[in-house]
Amino acid sequence: MTRYADIPKPIRSGMVVVDPDRGTPQRVIVLQFNPDTLERSIAPQSAGDSGDSVSGGTGSGDRNEALRLKGPAEETWKFTAEIDATDQLEIAAPDGIHPQLAALEMLVQPTTAQLRAASRLSQKGTIEISPIEMPLTLFTWGSKRVLPVRLTELSVNESAFDVNLNPIRASLSIGMKILTVSDLPAGHRGADLYMAHLAQKERLAATARGGSLGALGLPGADVLSGRG
Repeated sequence: MTRYADIPKPIRSGMVVVDPDRGTPQRVIVLQFNPDTLERSIAPQSAGDSGDSVSGGTGSGDRNEALRLKGPAEETWKFTAEIDATDQLEIAAPDGIHPQLAALEMLVQPTTAQLRAASRLSQKGTIEISPIEMPLTLFTWGSKRVLPVRLTELSVNESAFDVNLNPIRASLSIGMKILTVSDLPAGHRGADLYMAHLAQKERLAATARGGSLGALGLPGADVLSGRG
């Protein structure tokens, strides 16, 4: 027993591919290393974002809509993931990190079975073929961040190879769009998961310590009423 045996193992971030109908996990992808940074961009869906048509105006749309929101904010996440077979020498890797890369790449690829099915429909003369629906992908960053996502970017930089040219080290730039109730139909499991995430955010916001007007250099509430 080592002196560090009582230190808890860190929670890993990763992705879970879920059957949207049954809610059962089809694949769990655990990132080998937690990314050092996580870039998040949040853009509100404002109702009054249309341009001001008045000559010389500097507004951004209908004044009555300035404080209205059309729906949840549009949120994108970006991070860099590292995969290194040399850090796991106790695990046999005859194909290098090909399997790990393939698992991530299949998040943005249809399967051969789906492509063959679409091809058969086309050969039968089907006029309109629906786009291929992918499984629901969840990104997890601890228990407080479990979100439905769509990968928008997957850039792979392979930097080391074994004697058979299998990649053994790679850096991946991953971009994701958080899927909200504006993106998914009502009753979809992903929409329910987003609502649960938003409710968690509301609970966390409620626990934040409030400030005081004095800390902002404001003498009192009257200044906020326009009478100060």
